[in-house]
Amino acid sequence: MAKPAILRAAKLSDQTNAELEAAFEVHDLPSDATRASAMLDEVGPQLRGIALRKTVVDAALLDRLPGLEIISSYSAGLENVDIDTARSRGIEIANTSHILAEEVANLALGQILGVTRDIHNADRYVRDGKWPDAPYPLQVSLQGMEVGIVGFGQIGQAVARRLEAVGASVSYSGPRRKPVDLPYHATPLELAQACRIVVLTCPLTPETRGIADARFFEAIGPGGWVVNISRGAILDEAALIDVLSRDAIAGAALDVFAEEPEVPEALKRDPRVLLTPHIGSGTTQTRQRMGDAMVDALVARLGTDTPPDR
Repeated sequence: MAKPAILRAAKLSDQTNAELEAAFEVHDLPSDATRASAMLDEVGPQLRGIALRKTVVDAALLDRLPGLEIISSYSAGLENVDIDTARSRGIEIANTSHILAEEVANLALGQILGVTRDIHNADRYVRDGKWPDAPYPLQVSLQGMEVGIVGFGQIGQAVARRLEAVGASVSYSGPRRKPVDLPYHATPLELAQACRIVVLTCPLTPETRGIADARFFEAIGPGGWVVNISRGAILDEAALIDVLSRDAIAGAALDVFAEEPEVPEALKRDPRVLLTPHIGSGTTQTRQRMGDAMVDALVARLGTDTPPDR
């Protein structure tokens, strides 16, 4: 029996690539547009699945893949996929948000503690030899602090569990209420007005692009922080730089950026901003589990005589 044919449009680990090649007839999408078009002319109608990461899957590409049954993404975000067109054609869409949620939430808690306890600057205080001169200034406790979460999917709920464990008071906003016993705010702005820290965990959509704007930061106020572990374009970096310059917000922790890996110099220079290079899911174990889940979704939909040997 012939193996199902799939399109590999992602850079993946050696183990995940080996699993794909054992189970499927794999065709790699060339980076060169002319070569990619020629390849799709030749094999596009045979392709039944896509192993995806960041490649844009728009209506034009879907038109070249009339037999496509599933798009399986290695990542949680699906902003690079024309979801409406895919679903209208009966194409299944799978991602790995259920796999990476706990790891991303771990980083979020670390970032929240980092800015409220000023850990990165306290580290520098010791290294610069300032401790013998004076004790470090007192910081702020998470116990009893009002913390808001924008977006309350699997990642947002995992963040909430960790915050509750350390004694924070958690509320959330999103397009609809969830069956949880936590305060709900209809808009991110209302959430920001009620909280001292706001954590962005929502997906990037036309509705969420730029929602963390000047009014949002002003609502948090000079004693509060914003944490972004979602997508860079959800936060208006120019507006954040402006409120920081006016001391209208206490600081920020950012794992994602609008033009990453480029980061605005003003953010890099500001000691009130904790910066990490998009490492939310960045552990060996979680990244492999993400690859496994991507393969498993393809196998479940397309079938194969060679299931992954793990």
